[in-house]
Amino acid sequence: MFDYSLGGQERKGDDANEAIASIQNNRTLFVQKLTNDPALKPEIVHGLKNVEEVFGHYKPTVDLSFEDAEGTGKDETLNFKNLGDFGKKGITNQSSFLQDLNGEFEDYNKVAKQLKSNKILQKMLTDPAAKAAYVAALRAMLQELEDAEK
Repeated sequence: MFDYSLGGQERKGDDANEAIASIQNNRTLFVQKLTNDPALKPEIVHGLKNVEEVFGHYKPTVDLSFEDAEGTGKDETLNFKNLGDFGKKGITNQSSFLQDLNGEFEDYNKVAKQLKSNKILQKMLTDPAAKAAYVAALRAMLQELEDAEK
């Protein structure tokens, strides 16, 4: 009986060297179905020479449902054309919902950096009266922006 191991090469016991190296200890392998539709019948495709050709042949897609803070749902379909589409940028570039969420995240990070580095703002926020005046000014600006949208 043969002993199979990661690497894709059949070998007897442990007396043969693997042709493909095992995954390094500091790496993780994720295996997942790339489409929502199950395969009707396994198919063997010949002539695909690289990863892009495999993506071009199978055209993997996934349907996702997002929900915002108000509970409103939004459905989107992500298409994968290369391995880069699986990263943060690749997925975010395909989704308008995630682009908006990423924009908010970056805005909050800018405010947090400003709060950490701006000594005058930090000092003002420690004084309750100055903090109340600052919050009132922010609320007035927010109200002005909301009125301008209408």
